[in-house]
Amino acid sequence: MIISRLRSLLQSLDVSLEIHSAGSYESAVALLAERTPHLVLLDINLGNRSGIELLQFIRERYPSVVVIMLSNQSGPRHRAICLEQGAAHFLDKSTEFGQVRAIVTSLLKG
Repeated sequence: MIISRLRSLLQSLDVSLEIHSAGSYESAVALLAERTPHLVLLDINLGNRSGIELLQFIRERYPSVVVIMLSNQSGPRHRAICLEQGAAHFLDKSTEFGQVRAIVTSLLKG
């Protein structure tokens, strides 16, 4: 459901975007190998592995990619870990989802 909401939100922006989604750590790694994006919206919970692990992978292999972390696990500990690991932003999906549009727009135009 969150992927659908994000896709709709991104498609409504006044910029040309190529949008891809991955449902697991492995499919995300494969997708990154095919095309290196400018921006990744990444959930901490990937089901089979942690999004924090994927964030670390992205930082090591694709340092120029901007990563915005999204989570319902938005306590100070998770927020601090993600920002320390190189996420540009950390957003609580339940209370800060509305900020995605402004942040993505500023990153793409800035």
